[in-house]
Amino acid sequence: MRHICLFIAICVLSFNSSAQEKNHIVASDLLKITNVNQIAISPDGKQAVAIVSRKKSKEDAVKGTTEYYYTQHLFMLDVSGKTQPVQLTFGDRRDNQPVWSPDGKAIAFVRADGEFSQVWILPLTGGEAYPVTKAKHGAGLPAWSPDGKSIVYSSSVPLSAMTGVVPWSYERPGRKQNDEVNWKALSDSEKKALANSPDGNIQEVRAWLAKNNSEKNPRVLTRLNLQGELTLDTEEKFDHLFTIDAKVGAESKQITSGYQNFRGAKWSKDGKHIICSSTALSISPDYSNSSSLWRMDSDGKNLVELLKVEKRAMANPEYSPDGKSIAFVISTAEGFLVRQEDIGVVAAAGGEYTNLTKTFDRDVQTFSWSDDSKQVFFTAENEGDVPLYNVTVTGDAIPKRISPENFGVINFNARAGKIVYALAEVNNPCEVYSRDIKSNIAAKLTSFNSSWLAGKKLSQLKEYWITRPDGVRVQYWIMEPIGRKEGVKYPTILNIHGGPTAMWGPAAYTMWHEFQLEAAWGYGVVFCNPRGSGGYGDAHKRGNLKDWGNGPASDILASLDDATKQASWIDQNQLVVEGGSYAGYMVAWIIGHDNRFKAANAQRGVYDLTTFMGEGNAWRLVPDYFGGYPWDPETKKLLDSESPLTYVDKINTPLLIIHADQDLRTGVIQSEMLYKSLKIMNKPVEYVRYPGEGHELTRSGNPGRMMDHLLRVIEFFERYVTHPEPPAASTN
Repeated sequence: MRHICLFIAICVLSFNSSAQEKNHIVASDLLKITNVNQIAISPDGKQAVAIVSRKKSKEDAVKGTTEYYYTQHLFMLDVSGKTQPVQLTFGDRRDNQPVWSPDGKAIAFVRADGEFSQVWILPLTGGEAYPVTKAKHGAGLPAWSPDGKSIVYSSSVPLSAMTGVVPWSYERPGRKQNDEVNWKALSDSEKKALANSPDGNIQEVRAWLAKNNSEKNPRVLTRLNLQGELTLDTEEKFDHLFTIDAKVGAESKQITSGYQNFRGAKWSKDGKHIICSSTALSISPDYSNSSSLWRMDSDGKNLVELLKVEKRAMANPEYSPDGKSIAFVISTAEGFLVRQEDIGVVAAAGGEYTNLTKTFDRDVQTFSWSDDSKQVFFTAENEGDVPLYNVTVTGDAIPKRISPENFGVINFNARAGKIVYALAEVNNPCEVYSRDIKSNIAAKLTSFNSSWLAGKKLSQLKEYWITRPDGVRVQYWIMEPIGRKEGVKYPTILNIHGGPTAMWGPAAYTMWHEFQLEAAWGYGVVFCNPRGSGGYGDAHKRGNLKDWGNGPASDILASLDDATKQASWIDQNQLVVEGGSYAGYMVAWIIGHDNRFKAANAQRGVYDLTTFMGEGNAWRLVPDYFGGYPWDPETKKLLDSESPLTYVDKINTPLLIIHADQDLRTGVIQSEMLYKSLKIMNKPVEYVRYPGEGHELTRSGNPGRMMDHLLRVIEFFERYVTHPEPPAASTN
């Protein structure tokens, strides 16, 4: 008995020691996080291929520098979960868009290697992957023909490479279509023979100017949507479809043409037709937000518009397994604010469509057919989660949730009686599971993050709801600082989401590392989904119409006020606030109206709405949310009253402003305006600009700069708050 007790005591001591050895999350753990998406199940349902994304670093001993980068590789997953995942592609590659051949013996995928991506094929019976396409403008979105002999793919063709007259008014004032030289289309001999000179007549001068323009020196801009994500997008591109035999050395054939985009191509089950979404343009594509379903023969002939609904956008058409129906995503209206995404189904031959989710007050994200063609599985944001749902194709049933709460389905595919899905949760940012549709038995397929997380201390979420005076219900969460002790007060971060239609919660996998890192540094974290957020229905999403400031800000601050009542450990004198994009706007708005925060960080924000309409590629948010343009007197008055820059003289909170040099979604001038204004008034402000990055810096930017960003915010807060004891992360 004595020996048994001694053994138990040793086990307890060993367990306690093991528990004490757990470490907190640190900044470099960002490099350990593995994400899985683009899941595709094999035809027999026994395997699934997925894209595994990792962040990497390597040292340059000569330069004494560290290079950070991403890899994306194909992995094979055993759907039964009995064997470990197998890596299929290697190297410093970025592979994506995997698609199984109909016989399950090969996988087509897209590889980014050089200036343009191309379609590759990986034979599973042996041999190396090989490129199939040599598309001049790149290739993507491959889809196998039912017999496995051909692949249809998409390529974005620039306007300068197309011929013919565009079906809308020429947008270059005072000029006519085709009255100038298309320098890129000329052969070398034609270029030499063409008279062009800065000192010649008007025709020769125009030819000389056209030559300079073709070299982007300078860039001539005539289109409305001139901003891309990272650079100016001076020229329209049109997505066209091509087919190619699935073998080495095959020549591709362009099957669509004209000034029209063709997207999401899929083969009919008999291989005779191809469906896609498209728009017959009579105006510049910059002014068109609608699209419809189209069908053509497999060689591109007999192109017809299969289904059109005025002022609606349709996308991602997919034939049912029996080939009798087509499911697709359809928007309920034009415009960013009023749009909600539903699932429609129409007969393969055309006709009236059925809206499967018309009574479901949530936005559909992705979907997949069931094997029997009787139901559709889909995901949608819902109150902090991203659940998996199913709905019958009869159109008279209410969608049914089939995944548990407090999880987020990042990506999934249904086939051969199985659903394979990547799941995000508080304890793990991403792992893959399979579920048998009939038995509902689930199996875990990967442990990419589970292994290194086994030795980490994590902060958990506590969920709360408040009801505002006008009846709006707001959901929020509290995360405790790592190592919290009873009776001790802790500084707390109010972290705000952007969008404004984004949604945070247990499923916010893009924020997983940031939240856990802040908790490890000894901060509590509070975040909520104020009016204007997605995941709570159309009325909630429209709740910030003509009210970007006061309404959402009052929800956010009320959540914080309630959090201080729910969590007595929150130090109300040690509060800081941060947010990016629309939340950068919100941070600047709040500190221009409230002085409770010790420090603040505004990232990638919008601070003057009139300027934003001019410099950001998301400029349509201005007319969608505020009902007009700055030259309309009433709209201008509203834009000014809703702009944080209007209240810049009221900002006294120490502010860290962060922006990226190439962020054209919100633009950079406003951040300079905010910084310069505060600097002129001698307010406490610091400004950080990241090179080579755009608006997605914190989600998919260079991993080294992502870590710098995270730590720069924490370091700024550390200047102004005090901790009851050194936070765990600071003692690493």
